[in-house]
Amino acid sequence: MTPTTAPLIDAHHHLWDLDQRPQPWLDDPALATIRRTFTPDGLRTTATRPIAGRRLHSTVAVQCVPDVPETEDLLALAEREPLIGAVVGWADLTSPAIGDLLDRLLAGPGGTYLRSLRHLVQGETDPEWLQRPDVERGLAAVRDRGLCYDVLVRSHQLDQAVRLAERFPDLPQVLDHAGKPPIADGDLADWERQVRLLAAHPHVVCKVSGLITEADHEKWTVDDIRAVWDVLLSVFGPGRLMFGSDWPVANLAGGWNRWAATVDALLDGCSGTEIHAVLAGTATAFYRLPSVPEEAEVTADSATHTI
Repeated sequence: MTPTTAPLIDAHHHLWDLDQRPQPWLDDPALATIRRTFTPDGLRTTATRPIAGRRLHSTVAVQCVPDVPETEDLLALAEREPLIGAVVGWADLTSPAIGDLLDRLLAGPGGTYLRSLRHLVQGETDPEWLQRPDVERGLAAVRDRGLCYDVLVRSHQLDQAVRLAERFPDLPQVLDHAGKPPIADGDLADWERQVRLLAAHPHVVCKVSGLITEADHEKWTVDDIRAVWDVLLSVFGPGRLMFGSDWPVANLAGGWNRWAATVDALLDGCSGTEIHAVLAGTATAFYRLPSVPEEAEVTADSATHTI
C-alpha cells in the first residue's frame, strides 16, 4: 500500500488517568487488563497500523463516566494536546440547569473542543429513557447550543434511538458502536431491522467502532465483522459512516492495530471517495474538525483501495 498524506481520524477513543480520577466501571474482573492509565502518548505509540495507507492524524476523545469534572479534564487536555480535535462530554440531561452548565463548559478551558454530549443509556433500565420529558428538555438545550449527540444504546434499545431521531430532526446524532449488534450471538435480524429504521433519518450517522468487543473476544474473524459492515454500508452509505477504534476498550479483543487491519480489509473495493468519507470526511463534518487539506482529498480520491 502506497502511503498517503490523507488523514485518518479516530472518531471514538477514551483516555483515563486512574491517579487523577477513578473509573468505577473498571472494577469488573473482566476488564482487569485495561485497569490502568491510558494517555494520548499511549495511543500514539499503539496506533501504528495504517488504514488504506493513512496514519493517525487526529482523534475525538469520548467521556467514560457520568461526571462533569471528567469532561472538564478532557476539554483542558484537548486544549494542550494536538492529537485531540474534539471532545464528546457528559452533562446531566435531566437537570433543570443543563443550559447553564453547557454554557459554562463551552466558555471554560478548552470549551471550544466540546462538540457533542453522551449519556450511557445502555445502562438505563427505563425502556423510554431517551423519551423522558426532562431528558428531551436537556437534548433541546444541547441542540440549541449547536452541539451534537452521541447515542450509546444496546441493540435491544435501538427503538429509543429511532424515536429520538423522529422527535429531534434538527439535532445531529451519531450511533455509537453501530448500536452494539449481538455479533457473538450470531442473530443480527432484530438489530438490522432497527438500524434500517434509524438510517432512514438523514441527520443520523454511525460509528464503525466497538464491534470486536461485541464479538467473541478470542475467536472473532473479519467475516464476523463483515456481516455487520455490509448492513451499515448498505443502509447508511459511506458518507454517513465514520471509523472509531474504541481504544483502549478494543484491547479486550485484539487492540487498535488488529481492528485497523480489519477495517482495511472491509474497505477493500471501496472507491477513494468512499474511503475518505469513512476514515475522515464524515467525522470532520459531524464534529466540525479542521478541514482536510485539498491535496489530501485528491490523494484519497485517486484510486480504489485494494489490500
